[in-house]
Amino acid sequence: MLLYNTETKKREEFVPITPGKVSMYVCGPTVYDFIHIGNARPMIVFDTLRRYFEHKGYEVNYVSNFTDVDDKIIKRANEEGVTAQEISERFIKECKKDMEGMNVRPATTHPQATQEIGGMIEMIRTLIGKGYAYEKNGTVYFSTRKDKGYGKLSHKNLDDLRSGSRSLKVSGEDEKEDPLDFVLWKPKKEGEPYWESPWGQGRPGWHIECSVMAKRYLGDTIDIHAGGEDLVFPHHENEIAQSECANGVPFAQYWLHNAFLNIDNRKMSKSLGNFFTVRQISEKYDLMVLRLFMLSAHYRSPLNFSKELIESAKSSYERITNAVDNLNFLASVAKTEAATDAEKTKIGSLADFTKRFDEGMDDDVNTADALSVVFDLVRYANAEVSAESSKEFIAAVKKELLDLCDILGLKVEKKKEVLDSDIEDLIAQRQAARKAKDFRKADEIRDQLAAMGITLKDTREGVKWTKA
Repeated sequence: MLLYNTETKKREEFVPITPGKVSMYVCGPTVYDFIHIGNARPMIVFDTLRRYFEHKGYEVNYVSNFTDVDDKIIKRANEEGVTAQEISERFIKECKKDMEGMNVRPATTHPQATQEIGGMIEMIRTLIGKGYAYEKNGTVYFSTRKDKGYGKLSHKNLDDLRSGSRSLKVSGEDEKEDPLDFVLWKPKKEGEPYWESPWGQGRPGWHIECSVMAKRYLGDTIDIHAGGEDLVFPHHENEIAQSECANGVPFAQYWLHNAFLNIDNRKMSKSLGNFFTVRQISEKYDLMVLRLFMLSAHYRSPLNFSKELIESAKSSYERITNAVDNLNFLASVAKTEAATDAEKTKIGSLADFTKRFDEGMDDDVNTADALSVVFDLVRYANAEVSAESSKEFIAAVKKELLDLCDILGLKVEKKKEVLDSDIEDLIAQRQAARKAKDFRKADEIRDQLAAMGITLKDTREGVKWTKA
């Protein structure tokens, strides 16, 4: 399997540190609002890579964080008159709902920055002790000039960066020994959350958070670090500097970055009025359509979002779901169980689809090529499976299609429509159970309805229900 490594600017054969295992860290969102579709791209792309590794038999330790202390979180908390923790907890829940809608599987670990402060203080102390960091009036800075490898990920000329940053004077800039030195710890301000530290009350800088969480949950050296290309500099560059100077070993073997998502060929921006959250998209489209759209281009290629393109993705998704629906119908009317000899030969050849799918994914996670194989299989299913086919052959074709779609994280079996009469019947059963004081059964029925997307509300007038 070949992966394009941002650090070396080369496609490299993937060789894990530990045979059969993959350690993977993906930078997650800052939780001050609903996630936008730009956040969704790395979530979907690297969830798909994780699924593909598991398809190939790897055990994947997948870590993706939530940044739950940040200026934007604090600003929103002050605007609403609540704590920063209330804001972050609210939007972590909302983010997880959107991830579930996009069929992005929960990470092995979802660490939160505020729960890892002790490890951050420890790493900062290590960096100071090794001479890579210094403290000025309660602020701790990382000394970039001490790190001989600084700039190796972004391939930036540090002399040019330093001369270019001299005009960027910000609060505390005159305390720095070098314009490119960055903050590891900052003193508290009025109305902000803070933690005790050897340098006074304050909170960590953004970059140190990921270094510490990756180290704790994956180790000093990890297989893959991934995220959006906007994180290459300074965030990932600074992560490398901190981690390698503190731990004394390489931080990550492979650096993967997805390209930007544009809206109607323009950068997404609230000021331009072209800013879309995943939640907004979900009001108009099944989020599987958004997932298919994100996978329709190579992850390192810029992707343009437009009404025409998302409608095209919707049509493509429906081609797959209709094919699966047709296979289900044909299976229900099939007259024979066992496959004929000719069908057995066809079943044997289905493995060619998996082979071609794997070839696409092995080529630097080329999901566009992998999707094209799925559509070839859809065409095959529509042409080769008929009312005369055996159940065994139909089941084999359907399994092949579902397996490939599952690797891409696409749910393609149509949801069974819930009839109002069925809901009313279950509610009546629940009411009867409550009257009989069989509260366990009543709760089970309520849970069953919840799984169907039905919310109950007990009122004086009786039980009211709504569909989610």
